[in-house]
Formats: sequence, C-alpha cells, structure tokens
Amino acid sequence: MKRAFITGITGQDGSYLAELLLLKGYEVHGLVRRASSFNTGRIDHVYQDARDPDARLFLHHGDMTDGVRLLTLLGAIAPDEVYNLAGQSHVRESFDQPRFTAEIVAMGTLHLLEAIRHSRVACRFYQAGSSDMFGDSAPPHTELSLLAPRSPEATAKAYAHWTTRNYREGYDLFAVNGIAFNHESPRRGETFVTRKISQAVARIQAGRQDFLYLGDLSPVRDWGYAPEYVEGMWRTLQQDEPDDYVLATGTGHPVQDFVEAAFDHAGLDWDRHVRFDERYLRPTEVVELLGVPDKAAEKLGWRATVQMAELARIMVDADVAALEHEGRHWVDDVRLPTWPVLATD
Repeated sequence: MKRAFITGITGQDGSYLAELLLLKGYEVHGLVRRASSFNTGRIDHVYQDARDPDARLFLHHGDMTDGVRLLTLLGAIAPDEVYNLAGQSHVRESFDQPRFTAEIVAMGTLHLLEAIRHSRVACRFYQAGSSDMFGDSAPPHTELSLLAPRSPEATAKAYAHWTTRNYREGYDLFAVNGIAFNHESPRRGETFVTRKISQAVARIQAGRQDFLYLGDLSPVRDWGYAPEYVEGMWRTLQQDEPDDYVLATGTGHPVQDFVEAAFDHAGLDWDRHVRFDERYLRPTEVVELLGVPDKAAEKLGWRATVQMAELARIMVDADVAALEHEGRHWVDDVRLPTWPVLATD
C-alpha cells in the first residue's frame, strides 16, 4: 500500500486529494496546525479514528515553519509521495501579511524539501505552484513562460517553484512543479471571489441579502474545477521522470463573466445586485492569466472538462443547498473524473 503525506490537507485541494488517494487505496497522512478549534470540516466525512484497524487517514500536528517537526514526521511516516499544498493562498491577504505569507509559502517549501533531503526518504514531491507567478508576463502561459509575480503570494510561490527545480537538479530528487491556474469548488474559502459570488447569489435568491460588493470585474482568469485538478496533481507523480506542468482549461473569462453566469443560473439580474467597492482593489493587479495545458494533455493524459459556466452552476447549487442545511461547513457535489486508468493504478 502506497503512503502519501499532504500538507494543507484541510484546505480545498488537500481535502479533494485525500479523497482521491483513499479511493486509489493509499494510506494518507496529513499535516494540520494545532489550534483552539477544529478546522477539519472539509475532511470530516472521510476521517477515521486512528485506533480503527482499517483506518487509512491519519492527521499529524505540525507547522511548515518547523523544519525539525517535518523531518521527524517524514522519518516516521516514510511516504512514497509528498504533496505540498500548504500556504497562505489568498492574494489580497498577502499584501496585508507579506511576511507570514513568505514564511509559510516560500520558506515552508524550503523546510519541507530540506526535510526530504536529510531524512533520505525515497519519496516523490509535488509543489503546488500558482498561475499568479506569471503576473505581468504575456498570455497565454506555458511551463516556459516568464515568471513576473505582482503580489507577495505570487513572489513566495515563485521562490518555491525555483527552489523545487533546484532541489530536483541539485540533489536528484523526484520533485515536480504543478502550475495550477484558478480552480474552484464548493469547498473554496468564503473570502475568495468565486465563493463570495456563489454564496451571495444563494443568499440573494433566498431573500437574505440584497447586494454583493466586489472590486474590479475586468481581470481575466482561467477557471477550472478543483476535483479534476487534484487528479492532475497525482498524475504528475506517476511519470517516469520529474517535470513541470501547467494545469488549466485553456479558456479565459473576466470576473464579470463568472458573476453573470452565477446570477443567470439563479434567475437573477446581476446588474441590480452587484456594487463596486474600492476596498477590494489590490495594490497591483494581474490583467490576464491564461494557461496552455497541452503538455499535461500529452504526457499525463489529463484534460479539464468542467468549464467556467458549469463551475458557476455547481458552486451556486451547492450554496443554495447549504442554506437549506445550515450548520454544515459545506454541501458538495463531487463528480470524480473518469479518464482512462493509467498503468500505474
């Protein structure tokens, strides 16, 4: 039985990846930060008591800033695969907390790679990169496009990206960069724009809210569905050689398109309910991010199938259902990808 270690397991991607690996028969270990309250809502439905002899999901307390703890955990778990999904991933928040963002995203990746190197655990490593690293570089973006970050979060991700490549080339680690463009789901955090939109649509439709306040609606993003993207992450570590891959739909839409699709699905006129608020503007904005997923299609056999309009419908439907089941962290509609099974399955 293969073992996987996931940092950021309680986040959107971490929870979907844990589900996917459990379905594939893995034993899954996740890193969680100790806090005064539990933050495991996204994985509670798959969690098993560690005392259960059939348990295959285990959580370990630790922090990306604690290299010694990471080293100890890797030695104890001896994973076959390590997925680094931890981070402060909210771009606007990174302007308010740049040092914290750098410590978790940039230095956290360094700590983890050092822990792998010094523990000498024979594992494969996946680094969750971000399309925000491309920043000002001209779209469309491939694995070879210039990195020109325009936020503290993107700058930290760029550091992690190059550190991963350096450890691959300098220490012969099986280390992969997955450059994932925007991917959303009903499990997306409530402060991210897509989830903010879908929740507002559900509340406006139910008569619980009148207006949605947003910043600039013109930036173009390449939006996909998170459960499909974690399949791509897994596939990068099943190859014969480590490499870097763009994970994207290949189609871009301005934020306004997502707003219109979400409101239209609920039978609402978005122009009556959306208001501009300059507080949501960023000090620097990225005009357009558009990925070229050709390499992932050719080498991984991976393609995104859910496009922006369907994604908006999935998220709105989930948030409408959540209002009917208040008290739950989220209500989901997960449709796992059905690509041909790889020989490595």
